[in-house]
Amino acid sequence: MSHILIVEDEDSLRTDLIDYMGLHGYETTGVASADELETALETIPQPHVVILDISLPDGNGFELAPKIRQRFDCGIIMLTAHGDAESRVRGFDSGADIYLVKHTSLREILAAIQSLMRRLPIHGEHWNAASEWVLDDAAWRLVPPDGASIKLTSTERAFLAALIENSGTPCSREDLARLLSNRQTQFDNRHLDAVVSRLRRKIQDHTAAEQPIKSVYGVGYSFSAAGRIGNTRSG
Repeated sequence: MSHILIVEDEDSLRTDLIDYMGLHGYETTGVASADELETALETIPQPHVVILDISLPDGNGFELAPKIRQRFDCGIIMLTAHGDAESRVRGFDSGADIYLVKHTSLREILAAIQSLMRRLPIHGEHWNAASEWVLDDAAWRLVPPDGASIKLTSTERAFLAALIENSGTPCSREDLARLLSNRQTQFDNRHLDAVVSRLRRKIQDHTAAEQPIKSVYGVGYSFSAAGRIGNTRSG
């Protein structure tokens, strides 16, 4: 599951960000100061994206961004009340990938995260192949990290392809049902849940790897592990 680190001293905004990103399938950690950030950088899992407030009670984002870059290969979104051109340029110079003002909606911040995640190396060819799931599209099978082979139906293959193509971003029930309706008339939530249940049983029966298909409350489903679509590698 993708991990978002939120560095924001405003309690209500930090809580809103944690709750909203959690609802959309992200693991989140929230800290309120530069001191808490230093502790978190030593103890938390690798963050894929850091949302960084510029004005903290004991530091500022312009100075903290380079320190984060030294520790982790991750995306940085600066969140600030200062929207002037000089501050934006300084933010980008210090290492920010995206610069947003604080009145930006949670939905826009989520969209920025999703856009940034698609560009991150960890969602592309630099995944550790030893922990990678492969959807072998030609052979209609899913191959977990331990090398097992899980045969798929056409519907299961289409479902998994949608999740893996949007790795790190949940797919809504509506979008999945619309996609799968091309293969079955009147495809609804009941049919979708049946597909997921059947796939999870197949995965559980064939591998001890952690279940990669995650339910995202109020949204739909996501693929939480490293994954790609293509031929399985040999040797």
